[in-house]
Amino acid sequence: MTVLLTGAAGFIGSHVAAALLQRGERVLGLDDLNDYYDVSLKRARLRLLTGHGNFVFRQVDIADRAALAAAVADEPGIDRVVHLAAQAGVRYSLTHPEAYIRANLDGHFSVVELCRNLKTFRNLVYASSSSVYGGNTKLPFSVEDAVDAPISLYAATKKADELMSHCYAHLYGLPMTGLRYFTVYGPWGRPDMAAFLFTRAILAGEPITLFNAGDMKRDFTFIDDAVRGTLAALDRPAKAEAGRAPHRVYNIGNHRSEHLTRLVALIEAEVGRKAVVRHAPMQPGDVKETFADIEISRRDLGFEPSTTIDEGVPRFVAWYREYHKL
Repeated sequence: MTVLLTGAAGFIGSHVAAALLQRGERVLGLDDLNDYYDVSLKRARLRLLTGHGNFVFRQVDIADRAALAAAVADEPGIDRVVHLAAQAGVRYSLTHPEAYIRANLDGHFSVVELCRNLKTFRNLVYASSSSVYGGNTKLPFSVEDAVDAPISLYAATKKADELMSHCYAHLYGLPMTGLRYFTVYGPWGRPDMAAFLFTRAILAGEPITLFNAGDMKRDFTFIDDAVRGTLAALDRPAKAEAGRAPHRVYNIGNHRSEHLTRLVALIEAEVGRKAVVRHAPMQPGDVKETFADIEISRRDLGFEPSTTIDEGVPRFVAWYREYHKL
């Protein structure tokens, strides 16, 4: 049987693909290779996968339902779907809202409709985000908390994806699981994320920007932990029980909230150079702190993150230097 993986050239997607291949799965990877960030990085990730005999890649915009159907037409054995394709980024949603409607709403609808029509379908795991917690001040964030007040369009689309999935699970009995990822970082990471931005700037002797005068905290989750949580959800389809639809939502975080200045200090130590810092006000749609309550993820998925930023940041910086030949 085959796992359909959307966003296969993305940061989390490429790592999930590699983990699936390592355990002997056949993977059909889809990605539209858009230019939200450097496409050469996406292609480099794909090159690590395309030599594997069990990996097939097709470039397709999943929001185009006809193109999506054509891309999977010759793979009759798709039984599981990992849907990670999305338009990411809170700040970008302020200036390019249409990209989020197409990728995160139309794209998600295309995928759940595809699942409904797959004769061999067993499970869908899809990417939600810690951004759905909006301006919640109760910490740590629990999946049992209300998330009815998003403060960015990105967050609103991710919450909409959760609602859409619950509806399909309820109406058609389709097992679906949403994963609220918390600030995932690591080798092959996204260039718009803090670890990448700060490392690039410090190595180049350029200033870094700390919003809210640097008074911000994040639950930084190393990519290997995020991948383990994703596969755990894939291997444990949600069940219809006690009157509940077969739809669940889980936090995938490190269960540690780290000050942004600590991330900077760790990068400085690895690079051997102090950062030039400039301060800026809090950005619209951003939040001061994130912190994942993972007790339900532990209970249901056996999820247990193991990589602290003290271990993960040096691994990221080492990859960055190797990739950029620095």
